[in-house]
Amino acid sequence: MPAQSRTTAAALTPRSVTWLGMAVNVALAAAKILGGWAFRSQAILADGLHSLSDLVSDVAVLAGIRVSERPADYSHPWGHRRISTMVAMFVGALLMALGGAMAYNAIVSFREAHEPLRSLVPLGLALATIPAKEMLYRLTRRVGRRVGDVSLTANAWHHRSDAFSSIAAAVGLAVIAIGGPGWAFVDELTAVVLSAFLIVAAAHIMWSAVCELVDRAPSAAILDAIERAVRDTSGVRDHHAIRARQI
Repeated sequence: MPAQSRTTAAALTPRSVTWLGMAVNVALAAAKILGGWAFRSQAILADGLHSLSDLVSDVAVLAGIRVSERPADYSHPWGHRRISTMVAMFVGALLMALGGAMAYNAIVSFREAHEPLRSLVPLGLALATIPAKEMLYRLTRRVGRRVGDVSLTANAWHHRSDAFSSIAAAVGLAVIAIGGPGWAFVDELTAVVLSAFLIVAAAHIMWSAVCELVDRAPSAAILDAIERAVRDTSGVRDHHAIRARQI
């Protein structure tokens, strides 16, 4: 990430980066849905609906942040941080569903007739989405790693999924513009490949959340580092039965 982007990410909080994502998602969804309707472009209309679905994960992450920041109480003596882990599970499942839906729609529409491109505006909207959502992905992922919030990391991948769908839409629209509707199958092919990447990322997010929820031990390297820190601490004579979990 460039130095300026790293500085921007360092100044952002989990709340502010999520609100930023919501604002961008609203603007992109409105522009693409209106553009798809006005120019009768199914590709950009579907892409706009995908941007609209990002708002669901944004709302879930904001709600999770609000609850997880509550202090420990009688019912939750260790605090409420696991709420963020549950939100990460939800966003991961949503990402997997979106990836499956993208692949299914691409396969189903593979043999359907495609209309000629009426305007280059839908293509421009798809191209404009890619850098915007990639920047949101990088900012959100960096903030998530900084504060150790898995729900933010999951939401970052949701931003990247929108960039993926826009890449597929842009490829399809560009091919139709250059070669005509007969080459529109490239759109479906691109969508299937990108959806596969998305499903793998969703599975990784869900597995990480599950490992945290079931108190899976960290890696051997982390346990060794903890053991060395204990052994090298002044005044410690011996140690045994070191246990660790993620929280």
